[in-house]
Amino acid sequence: MSVTKRWHRPSAFALLLTLAGIGTFVWLGLWQLDRGREKDALLLAFQTAAAAQVTEFAAAKDLRDTTVYPHLRVSGKFDQQHVYLLDNQPRGSAIGVEVFVPFKVAGESRSLLVNRGWLAWPANRHELPELPPLPEGEIELHGIYAPISGGGIHLGGNSLPTQTHWPKLTIFMDADAIAADLGDVLLPRQLLLDADANSGFVREWIPTFMAPERHRAYAFQWFTFALVALVIFAKLHWR
Repeated sequence: MSVTKRWHRPSAFALLLTLAGIGTFVWLGLWQLDRGREKDALLLAFQTAAAAQVTEFAAAKDLRDTTVYPHLRVSGKFDQQHVYLLDNQPRGSAIGVEVFVPFKVAGESRSLLVNRGWLAWPANRHELPELPPLPEGEIELHGIYAPISGGGIHLGGNSLPTQTHWPKLTIFMDADAIAADLGDVLLPRQLLLDADANSGFVREWIPTFMAPERHRAYAFQWFTFALVALVIFAKLHWR
């Protein structure tokens, strides 16, 4: 005996619920695709910044547009007394630290946080990485003027006030916490120094935002949810 299938008219509630769900999933998928395109543009801007025309410090020091990464030239002196090490920074299979030093900019009351680059931890991790010496006196620096990222999970609170020896180790970068620790005011961005084979540091700068591929993967997930909702609705009403 054959079974005849036919369409059963859905209730208004079921129809509205399904349409709302599909509409929401599609909107979220499109939003993720848009975010992925934004991150592609940011990544391109970041990757081309080091080769861009040099911008004078005064023209970009208070830049707030997070989509722009100027290639900056700035003069001043390093703070020889204070060094911060951002821990748990991977490079390939190795773990190390990024080295941050305040920089006293000529003619500027605020200090600039300079990222000198990455150093690997010694194999036993019983000693801190050996830091290349800081240049003394008035110098000129070149690098990418980039937002200060959080750089880690804020577990255990701010440990900087409890450390009495330098350099100080931290698992996240908090500009306000560092400014308070220094008793100083910081500029709104950091300087990622240009690559230099003789510096002793690895300077392969990587943006800390979510990769565009992740956004596209989430978009695919939301579109899949929309398709599943449509299939379930059809199965429930085609009997």
